[in-house]
Amino acid sequence: MYRVVLFFILCLPLVGFSQNAIIDSLLQRNQIINDDTEKINNWNKISDLYKTQDPNQTQHYAQKALLLAEKLNFDKGKAIAYMNLGNASVVLGDYVSALEFFTNAKNIYEDLNLISEDFDNGLARAYGSIGVVFSEQGSYTKSLEYHLKALKIYEATNRDDMLAKVYNNTGIVYKARGENFKALNYFQKAKEIQEKLNDGTIGITTTNIGNIYLDLNDYEQAFLYYDEAKSYFNKYPNYRGEGELYNNLGVYYNRTNNPDKALESWAEATDKFNQIDDKFGLSDTYYYLGNFHFENNNYHEALLYTKKANVLAEDVGILTMKVFSEKLLSDIYEKQNNVEKALLHYKKYAISKDSLTNYENIRKSVQSEMTFEFEKRESLHKKEQEKKEILLKEQAKRHTLQLFFGLLTIILIVGIGFLYYNRNQLKKTLTLQKDLADYEQKALHLQMNPHFVFNCLGSISSFIVQNGNDAAVKYLAKFSKLMRLTLDYSKETLISVDKEIEGLQNYLELEQLRFNNAFDFSITKADNIEDDIALPPLLIQPFVENAIIHGLIPKKEGNLKVLIDFSLTENNLICTITDNGIGINVSKKRKKNSVQVHKSLAIEIIKKRLEMMDNAKQKTFFSIEEQEKDGITSGTKVLLELPIQYLKT
Repeated sequence: MYRVVLFFILCLPLVGFSQNAIIDSLLQRNQIINDDTEKINNWNKISDLYKTQDPNQTQHYAQKALLLAEKLNFDKGKAIAYMNLGNASVVLGDYVSALEFFTNAKNIYEDLNLISEDFDNGLARAYGSIGVVFSEQGSYTKSLEYHLKALKIYEATNRDDMLAKVYNNTGIVYKARGENFKALNYFQKAKEIQEKLNDGTIGITTTNIGNIYLDLNDYEQAFLYYDEAKSYFNKYPNYRGEGELYNNLGVYYNRTNNPDKALESWAEATDKFNQIDDKFGLSDTYYYLGNFHFENNNYHEALLYTKKANVLAEDVGILTMKVFSEKLLSDIYEKQNNVEKALLHYKKYAISKDSLTNYENIRKSVQSEMTFEFEKRESLHKKEQEKKEILLKEQAKRHTLQLFFGLLTIILIVGIGFLYYNRNQLKKTLTLQKDLADYEQKALHLQMNPHFVFNCLGSISSFIVQNGNDAAVKYLAKFSKLMRLTLDYSKETLISVDKEIEGLQNYLELEQLRFNNAFDFSITKADNIEDDIALPPLLIQPFVENAIIHGLIPKKEGNLKVLIDFSLTENNLICTITDNGIGINVSKKRKKNSVQVHKSLAIEIIKKRLEMMDNAKQKTFFSIEEQEKDGITSGTKVLLELPIQYLKT
């Protein structure tokens, strides 16, 4: 029976002395001004200020604003007046009229938004208010539809103050539908905003969150949020909110077998509701007390409190509480063996239950009729809006043609200047593209330099001369495949790691044949490298070639090896090429002239290719280091760190 508390879309603090002074000032102002638009705005302000104090006065001044706004065809004034009339109708319980007024406001704001988006927050208020009406009438699907429309606008316009209210109302709708986890999500969103804004209604939202956890039987979390709500109410007093909190705390303590604390909480709730004469809240509290004493076989106290709840339910017209209290009274008298009164109240319970059923049936009937009329008006308005959109599009077309002819001369003049500028830019672009193409061509030539090609052809020729036809065919097949892969990969910006490994595998096998298996090799790849992780083609092969030609082959002895490893860190693809050859320093001493020139060119081109891969967040890196073991040169290690890139699908 514990309740969550609904925020109306335009809720304000209770009207006090300062607001009455504002009302008086606005009334006096309207007696002396001649500007009718200002009069409409002032009457709408007065209407809004009366909203929580006197809904009849709200209606009165909203009607004055509406009549004058219709006379002047002042759409914004009409929309605000309709909103105020709708709010007054909600307070008075006339939901049919409220829905009609809010819908009229919505239609005006939608039409205004066709011309300008300056009215989107007004439209969001209308959507949210319609959502409240449907929620109060039990049309939760419709309610959610309009709350979510309001949320979309408020999120786009960063209206945190309004977002908190609509989040809370959306949570209430999900709570009513029994979707507690969705409700909890929206209550939490509302609370986060209220904390940021120091919103005085945060205690109510926190209580709602506690109620969700109580529903879920998570008593620890429920108590934490109830206790937090207490601290907020101490900071932002709200007797009605505090009364509801203490009612729910009583339920919590009763469920967790702490009867003294339960009674203490309901006593606090009674005090809070009495201070504002809230009979609705008091009826709940008295019922809780009556039921508590009944469960504990204290029938005298149970009878006392249940009668109080019953009387208040009768006074206020709360049919649900009337049903509960009559049933409890019947059960109490039955326990006291007072058959006559037990039967009397059971009959009253049956009558009240039938009345509640009839009321619900009538409400559902009204709800269906209201929804039907609403959808009918929506359909008509949609058609009218479509006509207006077509008209606006036609007007826009005419306006576009006028602009086109008006700007044509300016465009021609600007075009001449642009062509001159563009010509210079085109020259620069073509120069850059030519340089880039040159670098790419140099890089490709470097990967498969003529020495390597001629050596391969020479080896094939030697195999044939020496009657090694099978070896020659095998060599030629691998050479052909490597040529094909090289040409294919050179066309691509990126290739997968697996394709790069395939090319390296073919190249290394070819070099093994060429040098009579003078060395071994190994290529490894980490398991966490995905299939679509990529790198530029033909980037690794020059380093492998250097390792073989300048590191392994000159050594001529020992178990010669070249090891290639691909691994992955959080931000980089790592490639390591390690050989156990003569080392980079000895190689430099042996190759001082032509080879050094070639090597410098290779490193320069690779540097430029790596620079092209750099971005604001990640940089490329490579190093060549001589390896030592026990003070003796043990080979060379090349390390490349590349930003992680993926193949485009």
